[in-house]
Amino acid sequence: QVHLVESGGGLVQAGGSLRLSCATSGSIGSFTHISWYRQRSGETRDMVAQIFPSGDARYADGVRGRFTISRDSAKNTIYLQMNSLEPDDSGVYYCRVFSRGSYYGGQGTQVTVSS
Repeated sequence: QVHLVESGGGLVQAGGSLRLSCATSGSIGSFTHISWYRQRSGETRDMVAQIFPSGDARYADGVRGRFTISRDSAKNTIYLQMNSLEPDDSGVYYCRVFSRGSYYGGQGTQVTVSS
């Protein structure tokens, strides 16, 4: 069982930045998939960023160049640095990992970007 706790969300003006954190109870080295998802109000939960064990990352089209996913194995924490935020970036952000045959997710953190 892996527990994930997201934090770092809040209210920010357009053009601002936030850094989301996802503290994990397990060893990041055991995770084969690490992702951040976003769920806008009334919409589906969509992947925005993913990092692989190799360190390679991929991003949704709308966030590429503005968001950066990273991990700190010593702290067992996953990050999402979000720059040049836009109102469309608003939503609940969730981290999600795959470990030993199961997916795990947290409760999410709310991000609101005002215009």
